[in-house]
Amino acid sequence: MAHTIPWIRPEDAQQELAESLAALRAATNVPAAFSPAVLGETAAAVRDYQLPETDATNVPFVTIDPPGSLDLDQALHIERARGGYRVRYAIADLPAFVPLGGALDAETRRRGQTFYAPDGRIPLHPAAISEDAASLLPGRTRGAYLFTHRLDADGAVTDTCLTRAAVRSRARLDYESVQRSLDDGTADELLTLLREVGRLRVEQERLRGGASLNLPEQQIVRSDGGYALRSRPTHPIEDANAQISLLTGMSAARMMLDGGVGVLRTMPAPDPGSIERYRDQARTLGHPWPATTSYGEFLRSLRPDRAADLALLHAATSLFRGAGYTAFDGAPPPHPEQSAVAAPYAHTTAPLRRLVDRFVLPVCLAIVEARPVPDEMRRALPDLPELMRDSDRRAGELDRSALEAVEAAVLAAHVGQHFDAVVLVGTESGAGNGTGNGRGHTDAADVPAGTTGNGNRPAPSGTIQLLDPVVSARCTGTMTTGSRVRARLTSADIRRGSVRFELA
Repeated sequence: MAHTIPWIRPEDAQQELAESLAALRAATNVPAAFSPAVLGETAAAVRDYQLPETDATNVPFVTIDPPGSLDLDQALHIERARGGYRVRYAIADLPAFVPLGGALDAETRRRGQTFYAPDGRIPLHPAAISEDAASLLPGRTRGAYLFTHRLDADGAVTDTCLTRAAVRSRARLDYESVQRSLDDGTADELLTLLREVGRLRVEQERLRGGASLNLPEQQIVRSDGGYALRSRPTHPIEDANAQISLLTGMSAARMMLDGGVGVLRTMPAPDPGSIERYRDQARTLGHPWPATTSYGEFLRSLRPDRAADLALLHAATSLFRGAGYTAFDGAPPPHPEQSAVAAPYAHTTAPLRRLVDRFVLPVCLAIVEARPVPDEMRRALPDLPELMRDSDRRAGELDRSALEAVEAAVLAAHVGQHFDAVVLVGTESGAGNGTGNGRGHTDAADVPAGTTGNGNRPAPSGTIQLLDPVVSARCTGTMTTGSRVRARLTSADIRRGSVRFELA
């Protein structure tokens, strides 16, 4: 029988977890507060901001974000037009609030992005900008970079325009309520069209040879001072909304390539060795990958509610490696594509939460308006790949370490108990070195005492995912990828973020 693990409460491991999470936030070397110089510059930027001259406030935009979000980067509107669709995507006018060379510019370059932790987030910009003056809040007139995409009846792009405009969102929606309205038939035409266009864009992705890795989202839920873990599959409408963002990012990349200057989000195609190893895994798990099927189509055929498919989805992360940023000025880069998108692509749609988007937007606008990209901005572009690489590294470490600490805290009172699990990486995959935790982290200290076999050779081990709660961890014993097993919890160390199991 699967366990239902209760919330961590203050009387349990809460204090130790709170101390661990605070230490992780400090390790990002990013203070939660902003300096007086940054706050003074922020107040001046908000006070002096002027709306764009173009007025698009008659367009009934909406935003769709997680509940409670205030840093609203994008608003959308879709309508039928000329036998196809007109998709408008408004993106927060953040560049107008951050003058190049100022204190706020320097601070955001140091941060790189908003950092998220279970006990709070560290924002990229002061709240006066990101949650108010630049945020596309409902009922407020705001400036925006307005992309207007024209699509044909099959969802293919026929034209894209870009301008700065004043916009006004009519409603702040969330994914769950939007999906519920679509499922029960009460959704309005805009949301119905979003679903329709989203499906067409997924088909366009398939035709391009693109791929999406739709693993269930592992969430840390906080309430009344406690934490719990929840596995949440993404709603179909989230995929549709993501397709509009991808569409905009691809259009921005094409603008910059045509203009000969910009910064792209790039990722190399999987190497032949990785492809062949993945084909072997699929064959072994009873779900062969046909040679005539693209890897994007194959991944779309996998269902995370089946043990073997869940293992294959996790293994597919080996095909999505090497993502980074590529700046160019003059000749286009030799490899401009993001292989999972199967097209050139740029991070464009989240300027309130990600540094690089703030530069992509004005570069695109200058190109579209046939103006020179300002020299100061051109000089900044070569620094962005390294700034984002460092920020992504810190954010990834914070995400992974926080999740591991919460997992350990959730399980701390259950050492010795047995759990049902799926084997994500079995010993036949060469995983039995005892030095990983299933998330790409390797640490010799992770090998539990007493697990060595002959001499100093570690005992065989693999990676499992519990069915309840949804925790991935190392497990000693001989096991087969994609199988269901019963495992006993042997340790849960909150400070080290370490959870270990052995086969029952």
